[in-house]
Amino acid sequence: MKRTLAIGAAAFSIISVAQHHASAQEAAYPNRPITVLVGYPPGGSTDLTGRAVADQLAHKLGVPVVVENASGAGGAIAAMKASKAQPDGYTLLLGANNEIAINRLITPATVKYSYKDFTPIGLVASQPMVLVASAATGVKNAEQFVSAVKAKPGRFSYGSSGVGTALHLAGEMVKEQGGLFMTHIPYRGVAPLTNDLLGGTLEYGVFVLSSGLPHIRSGKVVALGVTEKKRSPAAPDIPALAESANLKDMDIGVWFALMAPPKLPAPVLARLRTALNEILKTAEFRKKLEESGSTIAPLDVDMPRFLADETAKYQKVVDFAKIAE
Repeated sequence: MKRTLAIGAAAFSIISVAQHHASAQEAAYPNRPITVLVGYPPGGSTDLTGRAVADQLAHKLGVPVVVENASGAGGAIAAMKASKAQPDGYTLLLGANNEIAINRLITPATVKYSYKDFTPIGLVASQPMVLVASAATGVKNAEQFVSAVKAKPGRFSYGSSGVGTALHLAGEMVKEQGGLFMTHIPYRGVAPLTNDLLGGTLEYGVFVLSSGLPHIRSGKVVALGVTEKKRSPAAPDIPALAESANLKDMDIGVWFALMAPPKLPAPVLARLRTALNEILKTAEFRKKLEESGSTIAPLDVDMPRFLADETAKYQKVVDFAKIAE
């Protein structure tokens, strides 16, 4: 009996020491460099947002914060790496809706994680996409676009930067809401899509707003409307597609969120959320992201609810377009 009690006491002591050590580590967080994973090459909107967040996090937390571009598989490589990392706050993901929510719906056989396999720290920003027309079409607005496509079902095509991307889903949402029959042309990136639009060999396309604005401003393509419910502060002269009676329920954009591995300790999560909220209120950070076409997220977003609602929205479009593998 005494031996059993002694073993129990020893085990309790070991557990207590381990818990104390873990608590001490959490209280000291952070005390070494933090890595922010980004699932795309340098220079894109997700990378630029990630670097802006990392720079400000370093100031707020007092440790180096390094961006690691683990690109490939539509952002899924970085997201998978983040979901499997130690939940200690030293590996984070700055991800977009593509890798956090959409990829799983498109390729469930290969993408084994879902948005539920992360600890959401907070929403950072969002950016609308924009439906554009080649100048060669003569189409000037959303109403003319709907009329032209309905008049010749199957005659016209639209391009995006790839199957299963947020841009593709935005185009399919336009088709669903407008009752339109168009062919989707997937491109390997924005550059060849742009070339075909400018050359008049492709009638319509979907861009992230920041990528489309230079061509819209130069008059090489015509903006028909942004895909979010309201106009973007970055381009208030471009109407929302939802302003058109045929597309009144259009509301889809590209968003960026800071995520951590699952089971992140509460003290670490609280520290990171506080830092992120402070960053979102920083004038320098807001200016940098707004200049790139993004809108800073509200501070009070209910992330579990937001992620669930967004995923349900994407599922509806995926089912309509029949693009799941």
